[in-house]
Amino acid sequence: MRITLERSNLLKSLNHVHRVVERRNTIPILSNVLLRSDGASLEMKATDLDLEITEATPAQVEQAGATTVPAHLLYDIVRKLPDGSEVLLATNAEGTAMTVTSGRSRFSLQCLPQSDFPDLTAGTFTHSFRIKATDLKMLIDRTQFAISTEETRYYLNGIYIHTIESKGQLKLRAVATDGHRLARADLEAPSGSEGMPGIIIPRKTVSELQKLVDNPDVIVTVEVSDAKIRLTIGSIVMTSKLIDGTFPDYQRVIPANNDKELKIDCQTFAQAVDRVSTISSERGRAVKLALSDGQLTLTVNNPDSGSATEELAVGYDSDPLEIGFNAKYLLDITAQLSGTDAVFMLADPGSPTLVRDMAGDDALYVLMPMRV
Repeated sequence: MRITLERSNLLKSLNHVHRVVERRNTIPILSNVLLRSDGASLEMKATDLDLEITEATPAQVEQAGATTVPAHLLYDIVRKLPDGSEVLLATNAEGTAMTVTSGRSRFSLQCLPQSDFPDLTAGTFTHSFRIKATDLKMLIDRTQFAISTEETRYYLNGIYIHTIESKGQLKLRAVATDGHRLARADLEAPSGSEGMPGIIIPRKTVSELQKLVDNPDVIVTVEVSDAKIRLTIGSIVMTSKLIDGTFPDYQRVIPANNDKELKIDCQTFAQAVDRVSTISSERGRAVKLALSDGQLTLTVNNPDSGSATEELAVGYDSDPLEIGFNAKYLLDITAQLSGTDAVFMLADPGSPTLVRDMAGDDALYVLMPMRV
């Protein structure tokens, strides 16, 4: 293999694919990126056996071929080369080493044969639809923070995406929960998504996807089956296994009869929560909300360091109520709200609270209270 390409193109593609590769690998081939040159492009592929990312980038191909080299090492080399430079990649006759040459810099990397590189065979996909990158990013951004990190409840370690009829319209819905909070976002179901199986996209795939859908003009092609998902984003193809489990019936935990309404300015509220929680212990992080007519008092007590209070004028005219929440969870939710004002629907100090945007977009959040 002997090819020349622009450093910027090589770096951009490597940046997308190398992140999949785990730093510590017991299987040497999984530390490598597969490079395959053909026609006028170089295709790169990396995998961790659960997730695979492929991207093609333009290249001048003198001699076609394929090999695998250490992914993080190649990325670091290319990253440190000067802007605007050209990079020559060439393998030796035996295919055991690849030289990376740019200007006066020359590196030699050990290769492993491409025949050893695993292929995440996709199988057949039952449903396919196209969605704007901005819409997909919205679904992920609004829900991703609520994904559970608890490995024992593995079926909560991702975002549950499915279609559902809501108010007479078919919606594509994303839901994530860790048992303490729940995030739900909807958008109009794209054509082709009707009747698709409900799927749980793993946390790592969600995290990588979030970084790839940053171009608002791109249309993403999504293909799903019971076990896998494949997303085509421009020149990038991402294939991932899905979580094999049943997502719990989240509808049951969304309260329907919370009658106490609190209206707040998101930014003012978030800044106040952030200030008073400075004093809280990292572990507890509980902030108490005391509500009375038109007023909210935020209180944090920490036996080790002291206490903090702050008062806010709010829209509230129900019975007085005291309820506690995890400060970090409150901040996570307010950060996702797109409007300036939010509405909290409360019941009592022991029941879940419903939070939504006053702007009325299709996202809602459920938060479990804490004892304070």
